[in-house]
Amino acid sequence: MLNSNVNDDRVNNLKSEVIYRTRLQEIGNKINAASNLDEILINLEEDITLLFDAVRVTIYITDSKKEELVSRVKSGEDITEGRIRVSVESIAGYAAFKQKIVNIKNVYDVNELKTIDPNLKFDERWDQKTRFKTKQVLACPIIFKNQTMGAIQLLNRQNGDVFSENDEHSVKELSDILGIAFYNQKRMERGRLHKFSYLLESNIITQKELDKVIADARQRNVEVEEMLTDELKIAKKDIGRSLSKYYRIPFVNYNSNVPIPGELLMGLKVPFMRKNFWVPLCLEEEKVVVAIDNPYDIRKVDDVKALFPGKPIKFCVALKQDILEYVSLFTHDEKEMAAIDDIISQLKEEADEIEEAESSFGEEDSAVVQLVNKIILDAFERGASDIHVEPYPGKESTHVRIRVDGNCHLYQTIPYNFKNAVISRIKIMSDLDIAERRKPQDGKINFKKYGGKDIELRVATVPTQGGLEDVVMRILHSGEPIPLENMAFSEANYKNFISEIIKPYGIIFVCGPTGSGKTTTLHSALRHINKVDRKIWTAEDPVEITQKGLRQVQVKPKIGFDFATAMRAFLRADPDIIMVGEMRDKETTHIGIEASLTGHLVLSTLHTNSAPESITRLLDMGMDPFNFADAILCILAQRLVLTLCKDCKKPYKPDKEEYNELVREYGEEAFKQHVNIPYNDDLTLNKQEGCAVCNNTGYRGRMAIHELLIGTDEMKNMVQGKSKIEDVRNQAIKDGMTTLRQDGIEKIFSGHCDLLQIRKVTLK
Repeated sequence: MLNSNVNDDRVNNLKSEVIYRTRLQEIGNKINAASNLDEILINLEEDITLLFDAVRVTIYITDSKKEELVSRVKSGEDITEGRIRVSVESIAGYAAFKQKIVNIKNVYDVNELKTIDPNLKFDERWDQKTRFKTKQVLACPIIFKNQTMGAIQLLNRQNGDVFSENDEHSVKELSDILGIAFYNQKRMERGRLHKFSYLLESNIITQKELDKVIADARQRNVEVEEMLTDELKIAKKDIGRSLSKYYRIPFVNYNSNVPIPGELLMGLKVPFMRKNFWVPLCLEEEKVVVAIDNPYDIRKVDDVKALFPGKPIKFCVALKQDILEYVSLFTHDEKEMAAIDDIISQLKEEADEIEEAESSFGEEDSAVVQLVNKIILDAFERGASDIHVEPYPGKESTHVRIRVDGNCHLYQTIPYNFKNAVISRIKIMSDLDIAERRKPQDGKINFKKYGGKDIELRVATVPTQGGLEDVVMRILHSGEPIPLENMAFSEANYKNFISEIIKPYGIIFVCGPTGSGKTTTLHSALRHINKVDRKIWTAEDPVEITQKGLRQVQVKPKIGFDFATAMRAFLRADPDIIMVGEMRDKETTHIGIEASLTGHLVLSTLHTNSAPESITRLLDMGMDPFNFADAILCILAQRLVLTLCKDCKKPYKPDKEEYNELVREYGEEAFKQHVNIPYNDDLTLNKQEGCAVCNNTGYRGRMAIHELLIGTDEMKNMVQGKSKIEDVRNQAIKDGMTTLRQDGIEKIFSGHCDLLQIRKVTLK
């Protein structure tokens, strides 16, 4: 029974401590968010009396010139000021003068006062004037860097008890917070500078507007910065510039592409970062970059430094909401997944177990399992096409990069001592040999078995220097094919391509590098011609896009079921149309051409750079030029180019020199023939700007650019004569082909992209 009572007391004490810490944290946040001293001296009375279960509280600030303590009391709309000397003649004055806490049980007990100091007195006139009976008093000096900044005085406990020793410790904690805040406020007043001075100096906002926003924010209990953006539509970059100028450190905006700093999050608690509004962002020149809402909060800054012992800290200022979004990004993008800090903490605990990586996979809740699942889920949610896991020798962190819209971004860093465990976990999911580290391996992950979502990944491991292995996982985005009219074809290319794919027999190639959307285009073409009266077979590796009405086959080269074998089987299965994922060898290409000559429509892809080059490549592979010439319908080359963000792209009038450059790139004669847009006052193009939606890059999403070579009679003659590639290109242009770069420039004039991105994906 006694033990039960003891345990109950411990639980109650713990609950009281949690409540106290929460309230103290809330008061500290309000103090640090205050834009002037009046907000501290007047508006915190109710919070502090509740914290200490006191009846009244008075906060004083030192007037060093007059050696007085000044308090301010609000009555209606008026603010009255009270002053007492910093001396032993009053209790608060004594605490400030002696720089020590005074705890009095009964202020009317003269003997108790004399035991503290013979000259200490209590001024009864205040009680007589207000008819308030003072009894218990707890007074504490507010000190910063040995300088008396003011004092805080608590009057009477609600229950009539005396202020305890715990209350003395608590009021000392509160006075430390107030000391830092008073120091910062006085520094602001001396420099006549505050957080929003830049907005006033730049005429972005008036003093009257600022005063109203501050008052409204106080009344609604929201951040002033939030009111500035929501009510006055002040740009976040202007607010950031103002904060940066005031705090004299860089401002950092929220960016969802910032890599997750796994090694910096180890051991940190998410609630602590959220409550105190700070988060580590990255390592920069051996310094830990930390985003914080108030770099002048010395106590908070000291807490951050203590968590990274021996490492220099570089602070950046950020808005509170941005910091919270960073914490969410770094910790729990997926509700069903554990927070990244919890995962990393578990990894640390499991360090001994995963010395031999394979031994750590016995339990379903292994931290390595959770970490790999989270990497895959986050990459899928961000629209990534590939995940690259890149370990480095020694004690350097393992980098995880993801490819989004064709560009790689650093997504996360993982502590070096877990690189083998992560690689081994991916191998197990892919059914690969975890003991084999000397040879490349490839496999697949059906993620639905591990993480709930229906995601399929193609996995390749490659041995790298230092006895390590890289892993690349391609996310296979299954889904419905895109309609051809939504594939960004020019009007001429769309018309010509449709006219070729509806023909009953012949061969059509789509060419371009890996990741240029060739398979997507083929499936869109099949969608257009997929009718109930046509039998369509496809051989793919892997099957990424599915369509009702198609009979789709997954090739398996390891067991001898390759593209050539699949095509032979198709020809015995009464096809009308055959689609082959890739013609990478002479045998497959030969069968494809023969099939097209025997009454079948054949579609396939090639890894070539341009449409004219595809013809010479196929002839070099040993194709019969006469058969090939008879079979060829068209060759479509394509690339994917980054497009300007639709939410922030900015119209502008190009100068004459920029217009002439675009015309030169296109070709002057061809420009007059195909585009013929004159330079005049009505001509506008678009350029990148940058916004929150596109992470301030100015680009979002990709579109295709094309060149379409048609198998005209003249072109068939050139194929039969094995003409040079230059002659083939010239003939294709005569037949109406626009090159990849020309198609891209047309899309510039349509307002979708810019020349910089077109040049990145095309040759002259």
